[in-house]
Amino acid sequence: MPAARHDPSTDVLLVRHGEVVPAHPDHPHPRLEDGQGDPPLSPLGRTQAEAVGRRLRDVGVDAVYVSTLRRTVETAQPLLDATGLLPRVEPDLRELHLGEWEDGLIVQRLAQGDTVAVRVVAEQRWDLIPGAEPAASLAARVRAALQGIATAHPGQRVAVFTHGGVIAQALALATGAPPFPFLSGRNASLSQVVLVGERWSVRRFNDTAHLADDLSRVGVPLT
Repeated sequence: MPAARHDPSTDVLLVRHGEVVPAHPDHPHPRLEDGQGDPPLSPLGRTQAEAVGRRLRDVGVDAVYVSTLRRTVETAQPLLDATGLLPRVEPDLRELHLGEWEDGLIVQRLAQGDTVAVRVVAEQRWDLIPGAEPAASLAARVRAALQGIATAHPGQRVAVFTHGGVIAQALALATGAPPFPFLSGRNASLSQVVLVGERWSVRRFNDTAHLADDLSRVGVPLT
């Protein structure tokens, strides 16, 4: 069993899921009932998940949380196998719903110079995307999810396997900065936030020391 920590803080290790199988016009990602994409990990993503498991298996993780999307469960699985912990599903950790721009369309539109996509980034407004979740809704549920985890795990270390948009929002809430600059976090990267009551502090962002190809790829916003 992990050794108990003698303070009231909750150490939250935010892990972005591994790389997913890319969407193709003829083979779109599986969708949940609300239309949100739910792709599996790619072969590289599974390799990244194994690296995360090796990194975290001996650091004293007391609990593991995942979202309702399969890529977080698949990324957490090597750590679950190594520790014997069971995943706890928190629906409010799911990725930002991008409405009509699911399946990575926002990345494609940015690469093409789409005027609406350019405005989304320039104005930092998800609501410009048809059917997308409002930023205020994302912020509220991310705050509620992490505060709930902190309340359930005082003095403990928790691994939270989640998504780029959720991690960016969590770091924005902790720092008071806008969330968009934090969207550069890589797949399978590690960020860390410590919660003491309603006070949040950031200890690390986009830590990829466990990934062998650290310098060969860059992060992309939302998958």
